[in-house]
Amino acid sequence: MGTPAFAVPILQGLVDDHYDVLAAVTQPDRPVGRKHRIQQTPVKQLAVKLKIPVFQPDKLGGSPEMQRVIDLHPDFIVTAAYGQFLPTKLLNAVKIAAVNVHGSLLPKYRGGAPVQYAIMNGDKETGISLIYMVKKMDAGDILAQKAIPIEKTDDTESMFEKLSLVGRDVLLTTLPKIISGEVQPIKQAENEVVFSPTIKPGEEALDFNQSAFLVDAKVRALRPDPGAYAILNGKRTKIWKTAVSDLQTSQETGTVVQRTKHQLSLAAGGGTVVTLLEVQPAGKPKQTITDYLNGSGQSLKVGQQVIK
Repeated sequence: MGTPAFAVPILQGLVDDHYDVLAAVTQPDRPVGRKHRIQQTPVKQLAVKLKIPVFQPDKLGGSPEMQRVIDLHPDFIVTAAYGQFLPTKLLNAVKIAAVNVHGSLLPKYRGGAPVQYAIMNGDKETGISLIYMVKKMDAGDILAQKAIPIEKTDDTESMFEKLSLVGRDVLLTTLPKIISGEVQPIKQAENEVVFSPTIKPGEEALDFNQSAFLVDAKVRALRPDPGAYAILNGKRTKIWKTAVSDLQTSQETGTVVQRTKHQLSLAAGGGTVVTLLEVQPAGKPKQTITDYLNGSGQSLKVGQQVIK
């Protein structure tokens, strides 16, 4: 049970490891992009290729599709970023276990945006937790974990790519141990729980009162989707790529500290400086900072406060 690209290597790994995958459950096909073309989920695309039956209920609980899964009498249910809660009736239907491949080092970052929060908060590492599924979100006992570093250049896309492979390997290593009874589950420490709810539209704005490190971290956390933004020179502008500058400044936050034909650096919190590399003014395509400064940002000058 999974939906995005993160879940694809996990499904492929199960098949390659000779598990008999009876069905794939994924979210319904939805319109994507400006032209709103209906697109199959990445998991569905792979399942169709592998000739695995696909179920796509709008709401899993009480659906005919859920009953069909129950009627399959599965040994395991494996979820990986499926996107819906699993009813207790379904969890109780498995012969051995229902397990979840979660993209964080639980109990830190339960919820729908664990990778985004790990990057956004400047964490040095994140990882995979394989847990038993229970009715409470991401609260099941931990069966296995593996940590990996978050590099300064990582964004959500690159971390998901890395974590999907780690998740595949952790799952395939642990499933035989669950079957043989070798695994010793570890209860999550409730006093250490940190939540990572899905990012809401109002939370996509950059705060230049934060340090350049955290501004850059948020840009990377919200890339490739939904993208961070700022009101730059009076216009809502997506900020797609930034870098932390070595410069220091006493200028007010959001003020142009350095401006050349090919560079725009702004004051951030604590005297730090962030350099903008790729932006997208509203209604325009993504552009390098050079193209921006030759167009919409032509009038920008050192000492001008362009973000308030």
